[in-house]
This record gives sequence, structure tokens and C-alpha cells, in this order.
Amino acid sequence: MAILATTTIENWAAQVRAGDMRAISRAVSAIENRMPESESLLKELFPYTGHAVRVGVTGAPGTGKSTLVDKLAAYYRSEKKSVGIIAVDPSSAFSGGAILGDRIRMQGHASDEGIFIRSMATRGYLGGLAQATGDVALLLDAAGKDMILIETVGVGQGEIEIVRLADCTLVVLIPGMGDDVQGLKAGLMEIADIFVINKSDREGAQKLEEQIRAVSQLIPVRDGWSPPIVSTVATEGQGLAELAHQIALFRDRFAQAKDPQARDLAYWKDWLLRLLERRVVEQLLANGLTEGDWDTIVAQVAARKKDPYTAVREILSRSGH
Repeated sequence: MAILATTTIENWAAQVRAGDMRAISRAVSAIENRMPESESLLKELFPYTGHAVRVGVTGAPGTGKSTLVDKLAAYYRSEKKSVGIIAVDPSSAFSGGAILGDRIRMQGHASDEGIFIRSMATRGYLGGLAQATGDVALLLDAAGKDMILIETVGVGQGEIEIVRLADCTLVVLIPGMGDDVQGLKAGLMEIADIFVINKSDREGAQKLEEQIRAVSQLIPVRDGWSPPIVSTVATEGQGLAELAHQIALFRDRFAQAKDPQARDLAYWKDWLLRLLERRVVEQLLANGLTEGDWDTIVAQVAARKKDPYTAVREILSRSGH
């Protein structure tokens, strides 16, 4: 049975690498549902990753991120590049699934086998990016996608989580959203590799650009790269060629850096730490506590009968740590 299971995983991995849409869809579902075979599949696929460019797209709701991703994907397809889109949506309070679906967002690409689109639920993770999102990005990389566009739900401070997953992070803003400078200070300025002023045909676009440039003066230049500002009108397809050009320039800049591996090393260090955190917690809960024990400890902490530090120490001691 073990040989058969291994053979099945190998066949599945081969189908994913060949770009088989049904095999990729099954794999994404397995990853989202944390099915045991998903890890075996990712292990098989991992040696074939490292070629795709991961582009994170973040910003407040209403900035037109979905339209921008849709049109940017179409631009890359016109350049004969294959594209994977991960649209991270808010979780349904009832089912845990994504509220917004890819069929609603990007129906125009449904018949294009060069684009794979999947909406994923945040499932309560900080920043709206579940661990599964990173795993799916790996999967699409192994499936031969040239560009992977990861659009976040865009909910306040959590937007900055995208920087952990993306090679290049686009921060999308639009004119007329109140105190734009205050919004930038909330954390987006620090993570932007490229600023995108979408809906730039609106009044106030020039003022917003000036504000971005002014605030940029306060942020240290990272590795010699000062984030450019690209103006777009995504609904009309304006500015997309320039945006794609800036993304390529950004990638080239870091590929030619003195230590081109430094960014990758930082990325995988963070990835391993997050994976380790998750595994340790799962192991502790599985081996050291019953569900009733866990509920009792939580209730004691909530009632201030036990402090959280003592609680954690007790949990660790039960598990032999």
C-alpha cells in the first residue's frame, strides 16, 4: 500500500507539473483542508519550485485591487506568460470558506488554461494570509506558472503580512480616501516595493503622489531601491505596461545585488519559523491536552484564576517540553 500511495503521489505531482488544471485544483483543495497527502505532494514538488515571481497586491478595500490583478494577469498573458492568481478573501463566519469567489471576480479568464485562479479564505489568520496561501503559491510555482499574483483582503494593519509571501509587494492606493498620509503611516509605506495609484483619472491623484513622495523621504532606502510610483486606471488598462516594467526592474535589481541570496534566505528563515510554530502547537495540543483540558485552562485564564504564562508552562510540561 505504501508503494502504491507513493506512486499515486508521484503521478499526481507529475500531473501538477504538467499544468493539469484538475490535478492542481485537487491539490489546492487538499492544502486548504490540511489533508495528509498535501504535505507528501508538496515534498515531491518542492525541488521544482523557485522559478515563479510572487507579486503581492495589497491596500485598503475599494482601491480596485481585484480589477488591477485581473488586468495585470491579462497583460502577462499577452506576453505569453502563465499566471496563477490567489485571491485571499474574508472568511465566512458560518462555513469558514471564502465569501467572494473567483467566478465572481474574474470570469473573463475562465476559458484560459494559462491562468489558474483560486479564492482562499483567511480563516482568521492575522493579515488574512493563512499558511495554506504560501503552500498554494509553492504548488503553482511547481506547476510552471511564471507569475503568481497574491491579492490580500486588505483589512488595516494586517495588510503588511503579504510581505512574508511576496517577492515584490504592490501597495495600491486611490485618490480621495481621506487622510492619505495617515493611511500610509499605518504600516503600508514600509512594505511597499512599488506604489500604485489606481483610479488615477480621479481628482486628487497628483496630490496623493506628492504625499507619497513626501512621506517616502522619511523611510530609509532598502538595498538601494526607492519604491517608484506608478499611476494606473485598471478598468481601462492604463499604466499596466509600466507597472509590469517596474516589477521586472525590481526583480532584476535584487538578482544583481551583492548578495542575491540574502532575500531568499530571509524568506525561508521566516517560512521555517512559522511552520515550526504551527507544528509545535499542533503537537502540543495533540499529545499534551484533551479538548476538555484545553477548555478548562482557557476558562481559568479568562476568569483571571490563572495567568497565561503559568498556563503555557503547564501545557509545555504536560507534553514533556
